[in-house]
Amino acid sequence: MKHLVLLCLLATASFANEPAKPNVLFILTEDQGPHFGYAGTPGVRTPHMDALAASGVYFKNAFVAYPVCSASKAALMTGLHGHTNGILNNTVNYHKTIANLTAAEKANPLYQRNRVQDGIPTLVERLRAAGYYQGVTHKLHVAPIEKFPYDEFLGNPRGAVLTGFIERAKQAGKPWFMLYNVPNSHRPYPNSDRVKSRVNPANVKLPAFLPDTPIVRRDWAEYLAAIEETDALVGESLDALKASGQEDKTIVVFMGDHGPSFQHGKMSLYELGLRVPLVIRAPGLPAGDTSSLASELDLLPTLLDLAGLAPLERSHGASLRPVLERRAPKSRDFVFAEISHLGVLPNTGMQERSVSDGRWKLIYRDKVETNWRQVNADLKETKPWGNRSYDETVRVKEQFPQAYRVLSEMDPQSLGGKVHRLELYDLQADPDEMHNLAAAPTHRAQRERLYAALRGWAKETGDTSIKWGVVP
Repeated sequence: MKHLVLLCLLATASFANEPAKPNVLFILTEDQGPHFGYAGTPGVRTPHMDALAASGVYFKNAFVAYPVCSASKAALMTGLHGHTNGILNNTVNYHKTIANLTAAEKANPLYQRNRVQDGIPTLVERLRAAGYYQGVTHKLHVAPIEKFPYDEFLGNPRGAVLTGFIERAKQAGKPWFMLYNVPNSHRPYPNSDRVKSRVNPANVKLPAFLPDTPIVRRDWAEYLAAIEETDALVGESLDALKASGQEDKTIVVFMGDHGPSFQHGKMSLYELGLRVPLVIRAPGLPAGDTSSLASELDLLPTLLDLAGLAPLERSHGASLRPVLERRAPKSRDFVFAEISHLGVLPNTGMQERSVSDGRWKLIYRDKVETNWRQVNADLKETKPWGNRSYDETVRVKEQFPQAYRVLSEMDPQSLGGKVHRLELYDLQADPDEMHNLAAAPTHRAQRERLYAALRGWAKETGDTSIKWGVVP
């Protein structure tokens, strides 16, 4: 009996001496590319994002694995590509606990079909098992809800919302995880016809694939104005964290879920679709910028590592901790991404895959003969999404033929554009990806190197829904 008591006391003492698990504030902004003041974006003011980037590690080369909301969130939450985790494209958004889900909602065909597969652990499941109190603001937009067992499904992101959540986690005696979804950078943007905007269209810089007209300048300025609204809510969360007294034991992550809804952006494998802001700030980590490639697939392994939890048994990402601690200059040689235009695999729709080493980008497509691509409503419609650029690009197509070409390739079924099977870009010389070098003999070595890397990735990750052959 004495030995049993002694063992219990030792076990209790051992548990008490374990280091406290860090809290996690994960700020996820919707449809925001790497456009904010710290990144050098002309015309926009983002003091809170800038201060966060300056106090943490800013990844200048961060990318998502799938450039649309649900699929990007699923990749983030599982550390696995969509063709493995089961979510390709958007699913329904049930922002509620499983107990509040109706029978009709459970039976929704999209909810049943487009979901994380059984047996694949999510970040929320792993943190729940580790004793975390968890909350999510604004939307869930992944499925099934059973695999995202948050304690609280909260409304719009505000500082007061985070303050109350932190207090309830404190009362529960648990470390906490908050997914602070901020929707303001998603269309519709603040309409400058009705609300005076601080962002001056004359001061913005348009990418080369958009026609430089006053209407498109205003559309881009409204996007930046939406980012300024987002910045204010980021500031509220950081103020609430500081006021809680838990800033020094909280990991803060700031990331966009994919790029904005312009041509070459959302639902495309170009830089505007895949490249996002990423900042990680953690107690004891040195601040500074890094050029290391980072994928959203790396975030789950990184958070488990920083929290002292066991790594995933299967992951397509790698912990960024060696980069964060300046023990390694990079964590990966390539970043990969995908799009499946008819959702859940296998299907007969066009398949798109990409690989980039940060300088060179290769895009490969299968089933291009279908000449059909999914075009999300906010990429095209004026009402209710406020998209000014689509119709304007069509209107001025004679004046800006290259911008129209890009748009017609995004929406070939409506505009008759040709979708290419293979594209190669030198991102250093051509950051807006306007000049396809795939057929250039002088770049054959780059084309074959990246094509081989892409085929190897497909084999390694079990991507069987695309046909491969001799490099086109």
